[in-house]
Amino acid sequence: MVKILTDSSCDLSPARCEELGVEMLPLTVNFGEESFRANIDISNDAFYQKLATVSELPKTAQITPAFFEQIFKEYKESGDDVVCLFISSQMSGTLQSARIAKNLVGADNIQLPDTLNVTFALGLLVEEAAKMRERGLSAAEIASEVEALIPRVRLWALIDDLKYLKMGGRLSATSALVASILGICPIITLENGLVEVVGKARGKKAAFKFMQNMVEKEPISNDFSVTIGHAAVPKTRDDFMDFMSAELKKREIHKLDIGSIVGTHTGPGACGLAYIRK
Repeated sequence: MVKILTDSSCDLSPARCEELGVEMLPLTVNFGEESFRANIDISNDAFYQKLATVSELPKTAQITPAFFEQIFKEYKESGDDVVCLFISSQMSGTLQSARIAKNLVGADNIQLPDTLNVTFALGLLVEEAAKMRERGLSAAEIASEVEALIPRVRLWALIDDLKYLKMGGRLSATSALVASILGICPIITLENGLVEVVGKARGKKAAFKFMQNMVEKEPISNDFSVTIGHAAVPKTRDDFMDFMSAELKKREIHKLDIGSIVGTHTGPGACGLAYIRK
């Protein structure tokens, strides 16, 4: 049997993972001395409520080799083949931890491609991997197909609240103040496994238009689903989907809530989409 593993940075809900038959392993978010496993010890709502009160950003922690060693031993003994789709190696040591554990256990039945993605772009790859399994592909074939898709994954998202980029040192206080006064939203993407700013827009409607233009330049493939993600702003998500209705029409859409691992860095207010380009 083929098993699919991911981690909580994919922002698929536990219920959706259960529907897909995917096991989601928890990354950890630490508020000072308090440690929470994402989606287990703290819900997304509770996370954003707690985040709003802090003067210093929480820290996120990768999954350890010891934790993976225990999981991989079980799968080696069961004889199941496993595809692991984890957060980009450029953002976390989680994949490296998994590779160390695989070597320690000698588990040749475990596939560990580097997704180079996170949040709803990673969730998209997990969704597609589950479909591949339904079509009867082996673990090795799924890993190979996913690796072929990775260069075609596109994520565009706006950042609405610059407070958390400033707290995280990704934006100077002066730049954050000026941008906030002018209502400027940075537009981000994922490039070579890292988050990059690709543009700025004045106001959400302009940000929506910017993302629409990016989709027009790199159109959505008709062969795959689309994920729409948001960080505690369902109305922004719904407004964005209305704005993008022509591009999203007759497509399989999955709505994801950006959780504590990525939300630590974006704060509330982020919204965007991920897809496989033609």
